[in-house]
Amino acid sequence: MIQKGVNVTGMGCICAAGDSVKSAMNSLYSSVRNCAAPKRIQAKLEVEYPVFEAASEIPVTDPSATRTSLLALHAVSEALEQSGLDERELKKWRVGVCLGTTVGCTLNNEPFYRDYKAGKNPNVSAIDRYLGNNAALYIADKLKCKGPTATIANACSSGTDAIGLAKSWLENNLCDIVIAGGADELSRITYLGFISLLISSTEACRPFDKNRKGLNLGEGAGIVIMEKSDVSKARGVKTLANVVGYATFADAYHPTAPHPEGIGLTRAINQALLQAGISLEQIGFINAHGTSTQNNDEVEGRTIAKLFSDIIPTVSTKSYTGHTLGAAGGIEAVFLIQGLLDQKLPATSGFEEFDPACELNPTTSNINVSAEFALSNSLAFGGNNSALIFQGVPE
Repeated sequence: MIQKGVNVTGMGCICAAGDSVKSAMNSLYSSVRNCAAPKRIQAKLEVEYPVFEAASEIPVTDPSATRTSLLALHAVSEALEQSGLDERELKKWRVGVCLGTTVGCTLNNEPFYRDYKAGKNPNVSAIDRYLGNNAALYIADKLKCKGPTATIANACSSGTDAIGLAKSWLENNLCDIVIAGGADELSRITYLGFISLLISSTEACRPFDKNRKGLNLGEGAGIVIMEKSDVSKARGVKTLANVVGYATFADAYHPTAPHPEGIGLTRAINQALLQAGISLEQIGFINAHGTSTQNNDEVEGRTIAKLFSDIIPTVSTKSYTGHTLGAAGGIEAVFLIQGLLDQKLPATSGFEEFDPACELNPTTSNINVSAEFALSNSLAFGGNNSALIFQGVPE
C-alpha cells in the first residue's frame, strides 16, 4: 500500500456520546444516544426541543475561557497524549493550530447585548475579551505553539475546512505539526436561532428517515494531530491514518439551503478524489453530514446515490452527537478514522423507514467493512460544501 498525504498521529473527542474517543465509540457501537432537554440553556418555549449536551461536565479551570475553549482543550489534551506530544516535545517543532467554530468567541457578546437591551450600562469586558477567547488562540497560547494559528468560521463545515487548511500548511512547509479540528458549545443564540428557522425537532433526530422532523443541536470538540510524514517518522510515532484529499465548493444557491442538484457537494467530492489520486470505487464508506433536516438529507442522499452507483456503506454519526456545528467536521473525522482502524461502522440511530426522496439507505446496525479510503461530507449555510478523504493504515 502506498501511503499518501499527511499523517494523523493522535485524536481527541468530547461530545454527547462520550468524553473520549473510546467512550464515544462505545456509545456508537452500542446505539446509545443521550438526547434530552437542555440543562444549560434557559428559554421559555411552548414545546421542548431536546439537545445533545456533552457527556461529562468540563471543569472551569480558567474563568477567562469560554466553554468552547475548554471543550477544545479537553479534546486537544487527549489527542496530544496519544501522539506523544508533551510540553518538551512541542517546543522542538513548529506547531500550528487550526480550529473551526460557528459561534466561538462571539458568545461573550450575549451578556453585553442583553444588558444593552435592558437599558443598562453594560461592561465592555466581554467585547474586550473577544479575541482572547478565540479557541484557536487560546490553545496556541496555552501550549506556546510557534506555528501559524487560524480560526475557520464556515458555519457547519468549519471543522472539516480547518483540517483541510491544516493539510495545506503541512504540504507547503508552513509548519511541522498541526492541531486541527473544531469546537462549539451549546448556547441560547444557536438554540433559539435554529428553532426560529423551523428546522429543530421536538424528538430525537432521524437522519435520512422518511419521518424525520429536523435536527437537534449538540456540543463538543473533535481534534486530530496532523504531521508531515518525515516529522512523524523522526518522532517514531504510530500513524493512525493519512489525510489524502480535501476540497470545498460554494454553490451560491441560498443562504441556508444546499443546491437541490447537489452541485457544490458533487464538485467537492470529485475534487477531493482528484487530489487523493483515487477513484470513486476506492471509497469504502462515507460518514455523511446527515443532519436530519428535509433539504439537507434529500440533497446529500441523492448526491451520494448518483455518484456511487453501487450501494456504499453510509452512516450519519450526528444521530449520536446532534449537530455540533463548527465541531461537527472534527468529531466526524475522528469517528471516521476510528472506523477505518476498526473496519467497522455503527448504525445510524433513529433510521427506520427508507425515504425515496433521499435515495439512500444508511446503516441500520453495526457492520464490518473492508475499506482503505473513506469520505467525510460537510454541508454548511452559505452554500458551502466540503469533502475530506482519509486513508487507513493497516496494523
